[in-house]
Amino acid sequence: MSGQGSGEGSTSVLNNLPYVPYVPYNNTSPTGGDSLTENLNVYYQSGDIAWMLTSTALVLLMIPGVGFFYSGLARRKSALSLIWLSIMAVAVVNFQWFFWGYSLVFSHTSGPFIGNLANFGYNNVLAAPSVGSEHLPDLLYAVYQGMFAAITVALAVGAASERGRILPCVVFMFIWTTIVYDPIACWTWNPTGWVAKMGGLDFAGGTPVHISSGTAALAYSYVLGKRTGHGTQALNYRPHNVTHIVIGTVFLWVGWFGFNAGSALSANLRAVMAAVVTNLAACVGGITWCLVDYRLEGKWSTVGFCSGVVAGLVAITPGSGYVAPWAAVIFGVLAGIGCNFATQIKYWIQADDALDIFAVHAVGGVIGNLCTGLFAADYIAHLDGTTVIPGGWVNQHWIQLAIQLADSVSGMAYSFVMTTLILSLISLLSRYFPALRLRVDHDAEMRGIDDAEIGEFAYDYVEHTRDLTRAEQIIGQAIGEPEDDEFNLGNSLPSTRSPHATATNMMHHPPAPHHSPLEKQQPHTVTAVTPMAMNPMTHGYPMRTFNRPPLQQVGLVQQQQQQQRQQPHVQFQQHHHFSSAMSASTTA
Repeated sequence: MSGQGSGEGSTSVLNNLPYVPYVPYNNTSPTGGDSLTENLNVYYQSGDIAWMLTSTALVLLMIPGVGFFYSGLARRKSALSLIWLSIMAVAVVNFQWFFWGYSLVFSHTSGPFIGNLANFGYNNVLAAPSVGSEHLPDLLYAVYQGMFAAITVALAVGAASERGRILPCVVFMFIWTTIVYDPIACWTWNPTGWVAKMGGLDFAGGTPVHISSGTAALAYSYVLGKRTGHGTQALNYRPHNVTHIVIGTVFLWVGWFGFNAGSALSANLRAVMAAVVTNLAACVGGITWCLVDYRLEGKWSTVGFCSGVVAGLVAITPGSGYVAPWAAVIFGVLAGIGCNFATQIKYWIQADDALDIFAVHAVGGVIGNLCTGLFAADYIAHLDGTTVIPGGWVNQHWIQLAIQLADSVSGMAYSFVMTTLILSLISLLSRYFPALRLRVDHDAEMRGIDDAEIGEFAYDYVEHTRDLTRAEQIIGQAIGEPEDDEFNLGNSLPSTRSPHATATNMMHHPPAPHHSPLEKQQPHTVTAVTPMAMNPMTHGYPMRTFNRPPLQQVGLVQQQQQQQRQQPHVQFQQHHHFSSAMSASTTA
């Protein structure tokens, strides 16, 4: 009697638990069942659901991190455009993912290269177990993987930095996701994909995310052409806002826990191990890059540390669910050294990869893929209780390195060729639809993408600086100083030196001298633009000092000029910054 009463009491307690007991999935419906007649939550652990929702938000957080990182590396006059592109990538790609992207990658009836439209518009995407893991429903897996697609595109379009137009770049986002990202992701992560069947190990996106985006950025740089002044000393500049770079790095570092640990697709020990090795590789990568720079410059570069952190995170991505913590140290060291020196590749191949996307992401992704082939361990993969792999060289599975190399090369080649074709097609169409021109004109490039394409600025004093410079030009005319083409804000030139400001880059391209706005501040002195020196207060614009009247006289000078225009027999030549037309002499 006491035993029976105890059993009834236990049943009563179970029925009153604040969570839904787990039941193995046994439904054959494409949607996973009818939510009106059955509880579809019983097929999934609430802890897994909670962790994957959190991971989805963490990956989303990474995308503005990319924007801030890129913005800080670029010059001030194009800073806002790079943040704009990153957040626009979220909108465009997530719509594409809903429209047909998810179906092309993760439909249950996919082929070896790409899926089909069985789940077009999230059709039948609800509670059935996903192709990625039986622990996750289709709907949750769809939104999680959609963030991966978005950040891949955000990484790639940084190649448009300082010279690419906005509209064709947005069009490129949609097309590139469909033609490049979707097939690579399908053959890597869908169980029917050819790389997956071959035994390729890519836990969180070495090839679909990093190699594809880095190579696409290289192709975009080639098609756009070099920035004006590329290869000249006038283009040496330091990143305009190191604080933005640090903020972007923090966003990425935190978000990468959802990126890598979330790729375990469950709240388990494998996710914990992925988090541990991710953090360790980031730390070692940052330290290594710093040391490589310090041995030549004798400076502990903040930008170098942040670049090394990202390089370490990129490299550990494909192996984060397969390698032990000691191997993560090797990943970080090799990424810090390899990606640092890879920033020189763009000079060898004559590409203007302004933000070193190829060096950090494509090269870092290849390093990660190959290291995974060496250090993947079967016992690490089995920490989730289900995954079985033959391992890499540490398990004497020698062929794994060749498989990883084939995966890397195929993804790189496919991304580069298809990206080039997509951009070439858009460029061809621009002959008939000028709005699709990939590159801004010379004047817009000199003014900056923020002004030319967005009409807004990352910093409110940019407009004040421009107005101030125009006023100074008026003063120069009033006191009889000769016209000087250098005295034009538009004539500042971009830089070819790597924005990461690494020691290896500076050996080849020494920086132009920096002058603080206070260094030459004298009474009755104003500054004008020239490539002779660089000043951070003018968004990378060059500065030169002239002896001129104090700025308080600007209004008086303008008044005098207005009176001169009204007098007969007076010639007036309007400054070319406001208009290229000449006023003709008039007679009384």
